[in-house]
Order: sequence, then C-alpha cells, then structure tokens
Amino acid sequence: MPPETIGQFADGKDWAEAYIPAPEVLQWAMDTFVLEGAPLFNEDHGHLKDAPIAFLWAAGGFEKQGRWVLGQCEDVTFRCGAWQKGRQEQQMLQWFGYVPSFLITLAADYCAECSDAEFCALVEHELYHMEQKTNAEGEPQFTDEGQPKLKLRGHDVEEFVGVVRRYGANEVVKAMVEAANKAPEVAKINIARACGTCLLKSA
Repeated sequence: MPPETIGQFADGKDWAEAYIPAPEVLQWAMDTFVLEGAPLFNEDHGHLKDAPIAFLWAAGGFEKQGRWVLGQCEDVTFRCGAWQKGRQEQQMLQWFGYVPSFLITLAADYCAECSDAEFCALVEHELYHMEQKTNAEGEPQFTDEGQPKLKLRGHDVEEFVGVVRRYGANEVVKAMVEAANKAPEVAKINIARACGTCLLKSA
C-alpha cells in the first residue's frame, strides 16, 4: 500500500510531498514475480533479478493523449549540464541510495483503491517494459559489473502478451482479438499495395 502521507501537507510545511521512494514495492515485486520460487513467479522477468531498478510513488496519475497514466517505466538518463546532472543524481541517491538505471513510478491514489489483481497487472506491465539487450547473435548482454544491460521495450500490440496471458485481456485487446477472428474487410494484398514500406520490401 502507498504511504498515507503522500500528497498531504505535513506539520510546518507549506508544500505536499508528491513523490516518495518505494523500496518496499521493489522488494515485493522481486519476491512476488522475479525470484525463483516466488508465488507468482514469471520467468519473463528473470533478467531483472540483479537489475539496478527502483520504484517511486507519485501522489496521483496524469493525463496524456486522452489517457490517464497510472504507471510509468523510464530509463534514468541525465542529458543536461554538470550541475543539473549532479542535482538529479543527488536526488536519486537521497531517495534510493544508488542511481537506478530504470525507474518505475506508480500512482498512489489508484494503487490504494485498486484490486490485488489490478495492482499485480500494473506492476508486471511496467516490469515488461524492461528488456535485456542482446548482441548480434541474440545472446544477452551484461555490464562490466555483471548486471544485465537493459533497454525500454514497447507494447507487443496494445498490451504485453505476458500480461494478457496472466491477467486476461483489457477492452482494447478484446476488440483486437474480435477483429482478428473475423474475415478481413480489406484484402491483405490491397493493404500491401497502399503501404510504402511494404512496397519497398517487395521491390
């Protein structure tokens, strides 16, 4: 559960703490999904066992492109000047004790009210956004310290196949499955003729 104090005004403060580090969520995610023998173990997340990731509570979600964002996984990069980079690194060190490679932020107001299954699906969805890099031969890559090299990955379609397999399809995925089970309204060959990328491949 998120801390009750998030987003609240504390004594003597004229500002609310909108972000609070969540090391307990990282430990829970590892103990629940990542480590072998975990009650909801998912081998798809095996590369995250020793990965430098962190979780953060945000007081609430935000709207983006007409959708309400409840969770977000981002790579932690500082593309700015030395002082800006130093301030940001210091913030990470104060929050987590290390500078993570990836940061997962969760909306505390949603997580406080959602069901256990919805919370698990949200956390796993964000975990799926981290993929281990591979070399030209398809072998997993590691840093000099032996940690997996990670990169962000997009959805398989509108969701990760692993999330649908474990928690069921949302309305968008259900609509896509329903459409896929019907005869196509436009023949594939007609689509290919109208697509510049397909034309380049067939040239």
